[in-house]
Amino acid sequence: MWSYRLVAPYTFERTEQPQRSPESLAENQVLLRFLAGGICGSDLPGFRGARGRLAFDTGRQAAEKDGFPIHEVVGEVLASRHLAHTPGDRVVGWASGFDGLAEEVVADGEGLASYDPSLDPAHAVALQPLACVLYAVEQMPDLAGRHVAILGQGSIGLLFSYVAKAAGAAHVTGVDPVDRSAVGAAFGVDTVVRATSDRWVSHLGADDRPDVVIEAVGHQVATLTHAVEAAAFGGFVFYFGVPDDDWYPISMRTMLRNNLTLKAGVTLERRRVLRCADEFAAAHPGLLDRYLTHTFGVDDVQQAFELAARPVPGRVKIAIEAR
Repeated sequence: MWSYRLVAPYTFERTEQPQRSPESLAENQVLLRFLAGGICGSDLPGFRGARGRLAFDTGRQAAEKDGFPIHEVVGEVLASRHLAHTPGDRVVGWASGFDGLAEEVVADGEGLASYDPSLDPAHAVALQPLACVLYAVEQMPDLAGRHVAILGQGSIGLLFSYVAKAAGAAHVTGVDPVDRSAVGAAFGVDTVVRATSDRWVSHLGADDRPDVVIEAVGHQVATLTHAVEAAAFGGFVFYFGVPDDDWYPISMRTMLRNNLTLKAGVTLERRRVLRCADEFAAAHPGLLDRYLTHTFGVDDVQQAFELAARPVPGRVKIAIEAR
């Protein structure tokens, strides 16, 4: 079977691997035939050669793990040891080993769910990041009538903008140094700010401070500090970005004096929220069409990741599909 692996920074190599054996599946595991995968912002440090926190990212020059780093996956069930999935099902969710860039993928069945069969796989893969956003919003206070600011307007930040507006946010501010003015309104953004978060927060007036700030950037420590600085008195800060560092310095004086709440966390109850994402997409026709801006075949994985690594205003979500 085909597979791709990172053998050096910015460099994928195609390899041939033995077919997966259904008999090798552990309890609750599912064997998938790859139909589509999505590129997530959290995949890009690995593409650039940075060593992540995943236990199997141990190569000398890059991860050098077959299928790495794709974890957003759509596939057809070939074999299953999970009661909810049977051969022939089409499912979306997590490639739990971050090894989804392969012809066959073994995944935890609790991180997979069936989806609307009218969706093509490239659109269906967007249900995985949407599920993450919906779960995160469940952990926040009611957004109805509030001013919500999202730091980072990439593929995940724009989904946060859309879901916040759908949840009744009175005003959504999107902050990103990449110009998102052409797509912001389609994702519910009322004020598109083209600036780095430190410049934005330094110009905030007392009456402009958001009630809820969502950090959707990650991979460095500064933007969490800016989120804390930006929040209004009594505000709520949600850290969604992936941390590449163990320790993040924040001002506890600001947290204390402004009565702020800070929360973070990973997505739990994955099968449930994947179903919620499927229902949300059905209730918001056109969302996935606007969200998916680029598709590539598996033989063009190098070009797909190179595009994902560049700040391009018109790019939102990139999918890789079997053709």
